[in-house]
Amino acid sequence: MFKAAPPPVTNSPSPDTTLTVLGLETSCDETAAAVIRRTPDGVVTILSSTVLSQTADHAPYGGVVPEIAARAHVEAIDAIAARALADAGVTPADLTGIAATAGPGLVGGVMVGLSFGKAMALALDLPLVAVNHLEGHAVSARLTADIPYPFLLLLVSGGHCQLLEVAGIGACRRLGSTIDDAAGEAFDKIGGALGLPYPAGPALEKLAAGGDASRFVLPRALLGRPGCDFSFSGLKTAAARMAATATNDIDRRDLAAAVQGAIARQLAERTERAMSVYDGAHGGRDRRLVVAGGVAANGAVRGALQSLADRKGYSFHAPPLAYCTDNAAMIALAGAERLAAGISDPLDVVARPRWPLDEAAALSHPTHKAGRKGAKA
Repeated sequence: MFKAAPPPVTNSPSPDTTLTVLGLETSCDETAAAVIRRTPDGVVTILSSTVLSQTADHAPYGGVVPEIAARAHVEAIDAIAARALADAGVTPADLTGIAATAGPGLVGGVMVGLSFGKAMALALDLPLVAVNHLEGHAVSARLTADIPYPFLLLLVSGGHCQLLEVAGIGACRRLGSTIDDAAGEAFDKIGGALGLPYPAGPALEKLAAGGDASRFVLPRALLGRPGCDFSFSGLKTAAARMAATATNDIDRRDLAAAVQGAIARQLAERTERAMSVYDGAHGGRDRRLVVAGGVAANGAVRGALQSLADRKGYSFHAPPLAYCTDNAAMIALAGAERLAAGISDPLDVVARPRWPLDEAAALSHPTHKAGRKGAKA
């Protein structure tokens, strides 16, 4: 059962208003701001999208350092927001709402963007929408295409890997999730073992081009387990050990191809299982598959999912590459869709390091027990 939406607040715009929303995203290592416009009939225009990456700051450490990320957000957020407004050709007075990521993510960074959004909303007397970062990814394909609800979503990134039935804004049902590592994390960690620079996912895809994926046999996880859950920890460990023996360029290229193929295969296999569940709930109608998140930019993953969709009679949708990775346009759109439904948040809303889209499923069937590390959701 879906969680009921919170009641609207007094400064929410009327449903027939064209919305101009500033979005703010600071959940990990990108400081991003964007302005989108949404008409009452749902037509979306991206007026600006600005992303400042911190990759160079974190590269020496082989991953994101939360304290460094939070400090960098503090230093950049005001200038990035100002640039987004200028690029969009709007002033603060032209805005009808502020949307800011409120979780899940590195909570120090989340607090920076959310606090900045609260300050703007208070100063301008505008409604604030505290956006679930995962919901931003869920609607990201709708930034540039008319994709009606409901649809089946594969959300796959460095911190998240899950399958969801998306019936509308704030109405997501979890069908499967990773029980350990996310696919993007596996790409990065295996790429690091192959000597590739952080973030290693795009570099691994480039290295895999032309490789012989059949040379290395990698474990296949959860084959005897029913359901739509994922597991990448065994693959990550096995591939990292093989990387230690990959002493030449041919070995490294073939292993990269094997890893990419194994990840794409598991994503497609679990998505096919989820299609059966989704079809059962919808009587074979509304057959739309959306893939979102940073790993959606991987060509092999897209190809495997496109082939699956074609074979199963689903339409296939993915955001443009610029909106697969973390960005603020998707946060602005999620905020605009909530404002259009009369939903906004009080200024005392808190930042959340963990925030599942399907909170009922997270409570009744948690994928991670208390104290264990795992994907953000």
